[in-house]
Amino acid sequence: MKELPDKYIDLTVTSPPYGNLREYKGYVFDFELIANELFRITKDGGVVVWIVGDAVINGSETGTSFKQALYFKDLGFYLHDTMIYKKAGMSNPDTNRYYQIFEYMFVLSKNKPKTFNPIKDKKNIWGGQFSRSNNRQKDGSLVYKSRKKTKEYGIRFNIWEYNTGYGHSTKDDMAFKHPAIFPEKLAEDHVKSWSNEGDIVLDPMCGSGTTMKMAILLNRKFIGFDISQEYCELANKRLRPLREQGVLFGYYE
Repeated sequence: MKELPDKYIDLTVTSPPYGNLREYKGYVFDFELIANELFRITKDGGVVVWIVGDAVINGSETGTSFKQALYFKDLGFYLHDTMIYKKAGMSNPDTNRYYQIFEYMFVLSKNKPKTFNPIKDKKNIWGGQFSRSNNRQKDGSLVYKSRKKTKEYGIRFNIWEYNTGYGHSTKDDMAFKHPAIFPEKLAEDHVKSWSNEGDIVLDPMCGSGTTMKMAILLNRKFIGFDISQEYCELANKRLRPLREQGVLFGYYE
């Protein structure tokens, strides 16, 4: 990221190693260095979507997610939204606590977000029906205003649920060579929400290349980095079919 210019990136969608998974292919995850660079390279009005959960160590959740969100705020990011990524299933259920099925999605903006394309797929109960407002007059009578038809679908809530695991997160079998992928649909929804066609989307810990793949398919430019050469090669292989179709533009390391 040090090679990137200041205020260069429109949107970052990424997920760091969690809690006790701080060593990554022999490297150490330097959160503060990454966070500082993200603030430097993000455009005014740009957004960082930081997807993170907490590990449980010695019976206690680490709280790393909250500490990271507060550090981003100290740098100057707005905590624009604290969203929840809810999984349809779980792995390794605990025996002395309720089953854990979510992660945080901190939406961090550099000042007010310049782009918001809300996804409107929440079915309205009264969709298709007409509503009307009225004003009570001094004599007690009602004056009705014009009737308005309720839209079939409204803006979704900030808890997003996805099926996860083999065959659900992606149809690309090779992606599961990475131990911690997030669903393609999750990346797609954030890229749609916080960027426009032609914008530059970054994933500085790109792993198997999920964010980059969805950026490509949504006509965004992309940049991806990963400290592991193995995962860079995996991302290259996964994106190769798109390159052959002539829809690939951007670069990754």
